[in-house]
Amino acid sequence: MSKDNESLHYMDEEARRKKKMKWTIGIIAFVIFQVVQALFFVLVIMKFKSPKFRVGEFDIQTLNVGTQASPLFDMSFVAPIRIKNTNWGPFKYDASTVSFTYGGVQVGQANIPKSKANFKSTKKIDVPVTLSSNALPTGSNLGNELSSGIITLNSQGELKGKVTVMFMFKKTKISQMNCTMIIDTSTRAVRSSSCK
Repeated sequence: MSKDNESLHYMDEEARRKKKMKWTIGIIAFVIFQVVQALFFVLVIMKFKSPKFRVGEFDIQTLNVGTQASPLFDMSFVAPIRIKNTNWGPFKYDASTVSFTYGGVQVGQANIPKSKANFKSTKKIDVPVTLSSNALPTGSNLGNELSSGIITLNSQGELKGKVTVMFMFKKTKISQMNCTMIIDTSTRAVRSSSCK
């Protein structure tokens, strides 16, 4: 072999080696990209969370209260129910109820119709509610609260449904509500509200 042929052969070998190296780097980069994409999908998109289920702030439409000697209350309002879905798919839930209690005794309820909360959004439902203290026992703390100008109410409920991601992955989720509201009888408004 002449020196020219040898140098051409060496240059061909060098070119093939560089081409193989480029292909290898390209394949490795593609595999790493696919792994990162799959990890993102599994850790972020496929992470199913229970939606938040709350009663928002509301104005009381009617409120009738008794005295400390003869404690009673009747009120009506429109309860703003909020279902916040933070998942990457819709949350389809069944019909449910929210119970309003005073001192552990139910004084009224709100009916939640079957519906769905879209992905990364908050479903807003306004439900009319009427509460009455007729079911309370005579030894309740209502008289003391009325003399202080407040009524402490609790709202509890459970929403059961399914979160669907990418039209095929479904997971059942249950959302719980447990909120405490303090109603100011003089202003007929919610003084404070907190949910667990």
